[in-house]
Amino acid sequence: MRSALRMGFAVFIMASPSAFAAGAKAPLQVVVSREQQSLVVYDGDTVVATSRVSTGKAGHATPTGIFSILEKRRRHESNIYSNAPMPFMQRLTWSGIALHGSNHVPDYPASHGCVRLPSKFAARLFKMTSHGMHVIVSDRQVAPVEVADEMLFQPSRPPPQGPALSDIPLRPAIGGLNRSAVEVAMTDKRPAPIASAEEKAPIRILITRRGTQENVRDLQTLLNTLGYDAGVPDGVNGPTTAAAIETFQGEEGRPVDGKITPELIDAVFRKAGRSAPLNGVLRVRRQFQPVFEAEIAIAEPESPLGTHLLQFQNLDARTGEGKWFGISLENRLSKATKKRLGITAEGGPDLTSTLEWTLDRITVPEDVRERISGLLSNGSSLSITDIEFGLETGKGTDFITITRETRE
Repeated sequence: MRSALRMGFAVFIMASPSAFAAGAKAPLQVVVSREQQSLVVYDGDTVVATSRVSTGKAGHATPTGIFSILEKRRRHESNIYSNAPMPFMQRLTWSGIALHGSNHVPDYPASHGCVRLPSKFAARLFKMTSHGMHVIVSDRQVAPVEVADEMLFQPSRPPPQGPALSDIPLRPAIGGLNRSAVEVAMTDKRPAPIASAEEKAPIRILITRRGTQENVRDLQTLLNTLGYDAGVPDGVNGPTTAAAIETFQGEEGRPVDGKITPELIDAVFRKAGRSAPLNGVLRVRRQFQPVFEAEIAIAEPESPLGTHLLQFQNLDARTGEGKWFGISLENRLSKATKKRLGITAEGGPDLTSTLEWTLDRITVPEDVRERISGLLSNGSSLSITDIEFGLETGKGTDFITITRETRE
């Protein structure tokens, strides 16, 4: 089967070189299969081009997950492996994973982690892609399918007109792991202004479970509001935050231990006259920079969300609506991670039904939906995952999700 697939790839490239030019302006996606040692370029659910590849060998395996092209260089040399040439390099992580051309692309994993491409194909692919274009790396071969669901966003109609996002008064918080300032749509429930026309670059949306970082940050904010000095709301539980918690506990007649527990968080929120936060978070980035984040609700939190990427495209100028194309990835959570997240149930019967089931469980507040509708443009995307393996997500990246595909 593997050789038959590779033969099909070679024939496709030779027979259809014009496909590269034809699809150059479309919001494409690249899908790499480690199992098949293949690469497929998609426009929606249509195959645009294919190629054989060589991924990372044992001990240097190419990571699987959802990536974006962060940097492009026609001429590049490895600063790790003796200045080895990496022509038509397209960087996926700042830690050293990239697509690049090579004169040695065997039919088995042979690289130090990068995805090697035949030289001629690498040059053609380089012309097709742009910064921010998604690259999915999976063990098994996966392909996008059209997805229709009420939860998925559509652009505002009529075309957005209004003040820029910077005019929206929301409190600052950290974005991703880089701790840069980003607006949080949490305290201000007024209708959000729509983005101006010049701000229509594709956005990246991430939906995930609310984590420790968000809980600590909001706890710090409320403690400060109540007059307890918890320091800068940075999501880090340091000595100043612990001292503020102890003071709060003492004044409220609670055991003084400085620990953050669900009971403590609930007590602080009640003291501040606030309802408990929702259990999910939605984050938005544009051009590798944080834009805003907001609370969302996830029903049946005991069940996994799975890991999915959906891309918005084929925007119809007449109706003002577009289509979403989704890919689901295998992502096995460890027992410890499941316990920490409160996941006790198994997912759906297969990846596709898991995506549909997951979308039906997500509720995004209407004001947040309106704001996203004002930002949505051709090529925007939505990632959904139970947990951010966020060491690669940071300054100068989109949301990078690393998956775990451990076989049983």
